[in-house]
Amino acid sequence: MTQLAELARLIRSKNAGPFELTFDIMFEDAATYERVKRSGAVSREAIATRYNLPANEVKFFYCDNAYAIKASIPRPFFQGDLLDSDGHGGQQYAPLMDIEIP
Repeated sequence: MTQLAELARLIRSKNAGPFELTFDIMFEDAATYERVKRSGAVSREAIATRYNLPANEVKFFYCDNAYAIKASIPRPFFQGDLLDSDGHGGQQYAPLMDIEIP
């Protein structure tokens, strides 16, 4: 087993408007991307679990031509809300880093 952070070239989060966060998981090469994709460890359900959401609230897709996985979720607080601790959404990727990939 290898953690996703060790396999991905980049894992990032950012705002997708004031009400959503988006995650990009990018890989250096096709072999690593296919390994992660085939494992099923990074999925709509896995992301929903990590962020305590119902799976139907996670937008999820594979970008084969870019060796990337993308997901979007509702922000816990809208951008600029007094309870929003990450206005740009750039610190929300951390729960994805330790997903175990066989």
